Parts: sequence; structure tokens; C-alpha cells
Amino acid sequence: MTYIILAAGAGTRLHPITLSVPKALFSLDSSTTILRRMVNTIRLLDSAAKIVVVTGFQKDTVMKHVSDVVWINNPFYAVTNSLASLWFAKEFLENEVTIIDGDIVMSQKLMSDIVTQHTDIPYVLMDTSVKDNGDYNVQEDGGKVIVMSKSLTHYSGEYAGVTKLDRESAYRLRQRIREMVDSGIYTIWYEDALVQMIFEENFTLFTQNISRYEWTEVDDVDDLVYAKKIHKKDAGIDNSGMQGHLLTEGK
Repeated sequence: MTYIILAAGAGTRLHPITLSVPKALFSLDSSTTILRRMVNTIRLLDSAAKIVVVTGFQKDTVMKHVSDVVWINNPFYAVTNSLASLWFAKEFLENEVTIIDGDIVMSQKLMSDIVTQHTDIPYVLMDTSVKDNGDYNVQEDGGKVIVMSKSLTHYSGEYAGVTKLDRESAYRLRQRIREMVDSGIYTIWYEDALVQMIFEENFTLFTQNISRYEWTEVDDVDDLVYAKKIHKKDAGIDNSGMQGHLLTEGK
């Protein structure tokens, strides 16, 4: 499976912490950052994975941090959004693909049970336990997305920063973002392209509730504290040497 990690943003909501350090390089312990944990966990759970990382802010620093991934750069990260970052990686929107925001920390159990599992339908991860103060939210009906937006006041749950696509839906998203960028639209989230596909193309996008798992998007200091707790809890797991591999690979 192909995994596209979107790590181009400057993390302006965490200034001044992120003035010189991208969110993806926030430390979870003395040897593990958000990006390294994600890359190593994917490798651990999916030995055939192709991992693509889209950089932008502090790209040289990020590229020194992990190895054995495909690097794509969005040189216009400061004036664009994730739709443009995904456009630069559009050649990898083929076959089965999992798109992950670069500031997400998820438990190893969630990664194992859902994120690295194959799929033959398109779906997004959402947390139905979050009904207030969600960042980017999902309204669904019968397990299908009606709309996703930052502007929703009533919603079914918070979007968890992961979209899984089968071959057909990956191709359709590639075509849509290409059309949007060609039309001068590049300052929106790529998830907004999925919403347009729902409204304009009769696209069916399913949901997967992950409320029983631990995860967080790192948008503020409290989120970072929780991310460290998730990482520390996983570090205590002894799964036939698995966790030691997770913590040391990629140094």
C-alpha cells in the first residue's frame, strides 16, 4: 500500500514553538518525533509499504530526519494548503492509498487495526466522541459522509486526519485536484475536494468510527502532552520485540 504523509505546513497555530521546528518533528521522547513514529510504525506493520512524505516548511531539516521514503516538496506551502501538497504527490494517487496528516499521533493499536489494513472502499476516520470544539468535522448518515467542514456547528464527529482510498476513488481524487489546481484553486484542504466530489459527482465516502482508540492531532501544547502519553503507553507494550524495533528504527 502507498501512504502519503502531508507534512508541508508551518504550524502557525503553535507559534512561537513552530517558528523553527515543524510540528512533524516535535519530540515524543529523546529519540522519537511525530514523523519518525509514524514512518516507523507503518514500516513495522506493513513491510511492503511505499511511504511518500510531502514537505514544505523547513524541508531540509525534515528530510534529514527519516530515510527510505519518497520525498515530495511543495515549494508554495506558505501560500497554499494541503490540496496543493497532494497535487504535487498526485502521481501516487493510484491503486490503494492512505493519506495521513503529518501532525497526527495514533496508538499502535489503531494503526494496526485500521490504518494499515487494506480497503476496497473509500473512507475517512472520525471520532464520534468529539461533539464540541472539533477542528475539521464530519456529518454522516448511515455510515456515509454528508459533508466535512471546519464550519460545522452540529456534526457526527471529528475528522481524525486519515483518508483511505481504493484504486477507483484515488484516481477520482487525482482527477479532481488536478482540475481544481488548473482552475487556480489551491488554498483549501484536500478533504474539501472530497466534499465537492460528494456533492457534484455522487461520490460515496464512508466513515470509520475510531472513538475507542487513542489519537490526537497536535494543534496546541495540550495536544502534544497527550501525544506523548499515547507514545509512552505504546512504549510499554512488549510484543515479541516489536516495540523496540519501533523506537530504534530510522535513527
